[in-house]
Order: sequence, then structure tokens, then C-alpha cells
Amino acid sequence: MKRIHRRLFRLNEKIIELERETRQVEAELEHHRAINEDAQRDAAIGNYIDREEAELTAADVRGFEKVIADLGERRAKLVEKRDTLLQRLD
Repeated sequence: MKRIHRRLFRLNEKIIELERETRQVEAELEHHRAINEDAQRDAAIGNYIDREEAELTAADVRGFEKVIADLGERRAKLVEKRDTLLQRLD
């Protein structure tokens, strides 16, 4: 197997792994969004503890959204690298 083929194979494996990880984080994000919605409702009618909890859950959601964005950027770079290698095969 040529070196370029091995590199393509490894890139594809990394892309698949990032997609799998993204799906897992997205599922976790949906869970945290539901918790955050409840916390925001509680904060609207609750006391300072409810507001603090709402701030924490909102931060969790932002954190998961950032992880998803970072994974997307990493995947895009790998796809770009893979496409460049594929063009060299022609």
C-alpha cells in the first residue's frame, strides 16, 4: 500500500472518530439544554440560589456548544487535508 493510501486511511479513521465524538457531545448537549431550560424558568420566579444555578447550567451549555464547534473545526481541517491528498492521487 502506498504511503498516500495509508495517510488517507488514517485521516478517514480520524474523521469518523470526530463524527462519533460529536454525536455523543450533541446528545449530552441536548440533555444539558433541557436542564438549562428548567433552571432558567426556576430562576425567573425563584430566589438567588435558582439564579446561580441557572448561570451554572447556562455555562455548561455554552461549554458543550464550544466543544462541538471545536470538533467541527478539527473535522473540517482533516477533510480539507484528505481532499488535498485525494487530488494528488489523480
